[in-house]
Amino acid sequence: MYIFGDIGNSETKLFLVNKKEKILKRINLPTNYINNRNLDKKIKFLTKNIKDIEKILFCSVVPKSFILIKKYFSKRTKVRCYEIKDLNLKSLIKIRVNFSQVGSDRLANAISLQNNRDNFIILDFGTATTFDVVVKKDYRGGIIAPGIKISLDTLSDKASLIPRINLKKINHIVANNTKSAVQSGFFWGYLGLIDNIINLIKREIGYSFKLVITGGYSDLFKDSLKIKVIQNKDITIKGLIKIAKLIK
Repeated sequence: MYIFGDIGNSETKLFLVNKKEKILKRINLPTNYINNRNLDKKIKFLTKNIKDIEKILFCSVVPKSFILIKKYFSKRTKVRCYEIKDLNLKSLIKIRVNFSQVGSDRLANAISLQNNRDNFIILDFGTATTFDVVVKKDYRGGIIAPGIKISLDTLSDKASLIPRINLKKINHIVANNTKSAVQSGFFWGYLGLIDNIINLIKREIGYSFKLVITGGYSDLFKDSLKIKVIQNKDITIKGLIKIAKLIK
């Protein structure tokens, strides 16, 4: 049995995976709730006996949280807890960016998809909205745009007359009330941002791409983009499964 995890700015996802690469259990917790007590509850849900675990691997964009998790496991098992950048990722994919500055989740996503045939744009609706470019087995880098939820929350926080709003697809552009006006601005605004960035990537790189989308707001946009979309919400864990083969 293996424990894999994806530590994001807002949320941490934990997975129990067997040797046949099947995801057996999964559980989430807010990243700012990571402590020994909460980890005890989550790990006990994943496995009754931590001694059954043979590999532990995380991708993390929150170093302090990964340190807490690493210390947690070091006191309970002799199995080393790895972060993916501890491993030789360059044996899996050619990384054409500053290795120290690219997010581990983005590398895991790229490794999940890379092959000798296809080119991908990976669009991840996370705390930030990120675009990553994979040309066969080359990770070329990408774009970081403001995240939808954090932008929406910031607008509500800074503008006293704008309430908290749940974003949804809205058919009309011009709205007749504040709620619909915000929904229209965010839905059509981000849709335009996404379509434009994808076109600019294709123009600059000069290849055709498959677009893979993931993250919380992927459901909202999957049927509205101009390019054909492949939705894959397990792209990061699939990348971790591939990377874990480097652990001997």
